[in-house]
Amino acid sequence: MNKKEVFAIGVMSGTSLDGVDLVYVKFVKNSPEYFKIINAETVSYTVEWKEKLQKGIHFSKDDLDELDVSYGMMLGEIILDFVDRFQVSTIDFIASHGHTILHQPKKGITLQIGDGQTIANSTKQKVICDFRTQDVKLGGQGAPLVPIGDELLFHEYKYCLNLGGFSNVSYRENGKRIAFDICPVNIVLNHYVNKLGFEYDNKGEIASKGMLNQNLLNELNKMSFYSLEPPKSLGLEWVQKNIFPLIDVLETDVSSILRTFVEHIAIQISKEIHNDSLLITGGGAFNSFLISRIEAMCKVKISLPGKQLIDYKEALIFAFLGLLKFDNQVNCLSSVTGAEKDHSSGVVFYP
Repeated sequence: MNKKEVFAIGVMSGTSLDGVDLVYVKFVKNSPEYFKIINAETVSYTVEWKEKLQKGIHFSKDDLDELDVSYGMMLGEIILDFVDRFQVSTIDFIASHGHTILHQPKKGITLQIGDGQTIANSTKQKVICDFRTQDVKLGGQGAPLVPIGDELLFHEYKYCLNLGGFSNVSYRENGKRIAFDICPVNIVLNHYVNKLGFEYDNKGEIASKGMLNQNLLNELNKMSFYSLEPPKSLGLEWVQKNIFPLIDVLETDVSSILRTFVEHIAIQISKEIHNDSLLITGGGAFNSFLISRIEAMCKVKISLPGKQLIDYKEALIFAFLGLLKFDNQVNCLSSVTGAEKDHSSGVVFYP
């Protein structure tokens, strides 16, 4: 891709199932720190799609294949609607993360649905997706993938922390980029606040009124994952197997579960982040109570970026990963994932 200005659509769906994030962004080649988000929005899932994505982990291979294509068709429709409403005229490519259904890198398994050929045919555009599979085949965790964007787009910060379904951090140490998942965040908080009929705990107000369950907090902090050295990553399966059963045995009051889990998140993050410049993005950045506990535990003053960057940083960076892939540049760092080597990951589909 020889043109200096490149226009892309980045598409992302996180584990917290908030919806599909879309960004239309302009990059300037060879000046990665320059980017401009021109349009951005989140399209919420229907109840039907939310249920399918939650249950997908239990689907048979045939059902997953069908889900892969039908989800790709749905993404194609969402992208076309986005293009139409914002009158997007120039698209060099679409980069889609898809939605993670399975992520068990130790078993060599990772699956992000949203069939690239289906999206390409639907939108009549070049599409790059399936960013994780190659890394897992190379012995890596297939995650996190955002750190190459942190390295090249947000290098002025010591730490880049994302608070989404899971918290993950990325930073430079001894000349290498280090990144890993720290602990679950919204995948747990939203699960329990849903029981009260809310999509999420607005500003952490319900959590702030709960009682701290010290016994539950101690058990959560003992989880063996937290003593593992990076690279390491988490998935929904781990939460379903380890976190939900423990919480359900030791606490029934939702506000107290939220209060205790917020404390757990802040403690685990404080083990990794120390007094230095910190960029926080992801939906958890709007949880004022969680931010206050992280600030207190890490003894760091947190500056939050504008709402657009908080909401759409991951979709932006997947567009950036697509840009790097089309130029066959490294977009996946072995220092982050533990793969055999740095590589250019993703699969390109043409309509």
